[in-house]
Amino acid sequence: MNCHVQGVSANCANLYKYLDIQDSSIEKKSNDQELELLACPICYTPLIREGPPGFNVPAIYWSGFQCQKCLKSYSSKEIFLDLTITSGTKDYVEFKPFKIELFRNPIVSFLYERGWRQSFSKRGFPGLDEEFKMAQEYFKPAEGGILVDVSCGSGLFSRKFAKSGTYSAVVALDLSENMLRQCYDFIKKDDNFLTAKFSLVRADVSRLPFSSGSVDAVHAGAALHCWPSPSNAVAEISRILRSGGVVVGTTFVSFESRIFPPQIKRKFRQLMSTIFTFLTEKEIADLFNSCGFVNYTCKIQQHFIIFSAQKP
Repeated sequence: MNCHVQGVSANCANLYKYLDIQDSSIEKKSNDQELELLACPICYTPLIREGPPGFNVPAIYWSGFQCQKCLKSYSSKEIFLDLTITSGTKDYVEFKPFKIELFRNPIVSFLYERGWRQSFSKRGFPGLDEEFKMAQEYFKPAEGGILVDVSCGSGLFSRKFAKSGTYSAVVALDLSENMLRQCYDFIKKDDNFLTAKFSLVRADVSRLPFSSGSVDAVHAGAALHCWPSPSNAVAEISRILRSGGVVVGTTFVSFESRIFPPQIKRKFRQLMSTIFTFLTEKEIADLFNSCGFVNYTCKIQQHFIIFSAQKP
């Protein structure tokens, strides 16, 4: 009897040892993925990091980063890591189109999650909780992977993705410094966020600072109509996604008009693109297919569209 108990105990000990090895192996794999994730937005070479370990906001803040190829250095400004091409410039100032500069405004950034985004329900958006639930359904193939929330705004969905515990790491990414500051204001009172694998990155969606094939999921909530060049952005998303990776986005969908001839519609679209770019469902599907995506699908409700596609 004692021999039997001792044998069971030994087996249990071996099992615990095995599980510990498995856990440390998974953790190491996750850490290796994170180290290879961030890349120089100029030459897409992975960054060398100097500082405390971890993929959380405090660890990223206290770290310095340098490109292995062009040797450009990157560091955190306040609470976000600035990985824009113009990071560190002293005299050069670059102005973006109105639809980009609008969301860099501190007043707009403050109001975005305090009524602005909620007002989209008038155009058919189903509400934040339902929209998140729909995105999670599309993201099932990417569960356990790294998710990047591009054009995240104040991080209202980034925080939901992180809280869900579905992903190994979540990156809240936006070009607006003030949007990222708003996101930090929402998370700084929650110790779980400050220790979670959740980071804030300032970057251009047309020049994403990630290694090719390093990301499992990309979310773009109410974003496509704000991008200066949707085609460049979608091509970049395709570049950073792994094979089998999933992109999910929402935007305002436009409907084809049979009243005006094509040349008039093109002129009107050109004029409106300085403010926002509203595409038809066919145009969105065509754009993603042209960038090599497969399994495109969508749901439309009034002017709201949620779409998903997969990297082959």
